[in-house]
Amino acid sequence: MVSINDALEIIYSNIKKKSRHIIPIEESIGSIVSQEYKASFDLPRFDNSAMDGYAVKVSDSGKRVKIKEITYAGDQAQEAFSQGEVVKIMTGAPIPNGCEAIVPIEDVEVHKDGITLPQNIKKNMMIRWKGEDIKSGKVFLETNTKITAYTLALLSSQGITHIEVYRKPKVVIFSTGEELKAHYEKIEAHQLYNSNAPMFYARAKELGCDVSYISSSGDTLHSLKESVQNAYDADLILTSGGVSVGDKDFTIQAFQELGMEILFSKVDIKPGKPTTFGKLKNCFVINLPGNPLAAMVNFEMFVKPTILKLSGTKKFYHPLIHTKIANDYKFKAGKTAVILGEWDGASFSPLSNQKPGMVAPINQADGMIVVTKEMGMLKKDKIVKMIPIKVDLQSKKQEDFFIRD
Repeated sequence: MVSINDALEIIYSNIKKKSRHIIPIEESIGSIVSQEYKASFDLPRFDNSAMDGYAVKVSDSGKRVKIKEITYAGDQAQEAFSQGEVVKIMTGAPIPNGCEAIVPIEDVEVHKDGITLPQNIKKNMMIRWKGEDIKSGKVFLETNTKITAYTLALLSSQGITHIEVYRKPKVVIFSTGEELKAHYEKIEAHQLYNSNAPMFYARAKELGCDVSYISSSGDTLHSLKESVQNAYDADLILTSGGVSVGDKDFTIQAFQELGMEILFSKVDIKPGKPTTFGKLKNCFVINLPGNPLAAMVNFEMFVKPTILKLSGTKKFYHPLIHTKIANDYKFKAGKTAVILGEWDGASFSPLSNQKPGMVAPINQADGMIVVTKEMGMLKKDKIVKMIPIKVDLQSKKQEDFFIRD
């Protein structure tokens, strides 16, 4: 049996990045960039106006001046203008030669034959300079970066239509157990719906994987081996159930007889001690417990970093949110334990009932904390480190988000 930290270190040290391919940027959301990208030109490409206003000379501050011409976005830069003249200019238009500042439209006094400028015009105000955003030749997108909608804005601003990324990890999922039926099938009184496989499928999708699902395997060595052989093309095979010490718990044996190298088996964690990580041919294998809550906890603890490491990102470690305990919480000491809870942005509230076989708590949990075996009590306001599960948190209460003096 290994510790949680040792198990994670084994995962980190064994997982390698996948192959690369080039795809259109619109199809790249969630992918990981596999090379750095340098700017091919400055952004902005030319000095331009940050406001609708007037291109002026500082020496004309407070004076009445004439409007020489108008420049719109998309026009070429106008020729130089003289003292006592201004060029009316729209946002994004190139500034004319000799422009020393842009005065916003609302700051001038308009007359029939010209305008009066405000006093104390500051040099260079309201001018966007060539290359102030991105300099030509500079790296603007680092390798191992996750692509978001905002990354697409960056790429398209440089005229990039296709990008090289790491191939998304392929995950194959199957469960074991004669008693399990898919959620779309009819069941008998002695049977159960398989809640783990849809949960794993959806979570792996959320993490950016290409996911396949194989129907539940029977509890025989032959049927288990058949399921495993159907998943050989995966980067990661993920199973649940059949990893304990029951009479029909043959999952690990089936993988071993097919040649799996076990990298760790059993983790000092509650719930989910019978969690196994191994390698079979060119793919990795994680065998999780069949109990839904235990499976969910160990998916977040071990499967998630495995998937992130496979995807090519540098950010594969568990993020931590420092928060405090909402109320006193007692639990049984003696084991390294994971505690699920709700987080409201200010404090963590452990769920009152979170047994390994439950399903309801896994939908409630916003995050989890890990306590050492010596502990049996968390006092109110104790600072804890929460591993977030739901990172896209929304609030059911409207609050003032302004920061004031």
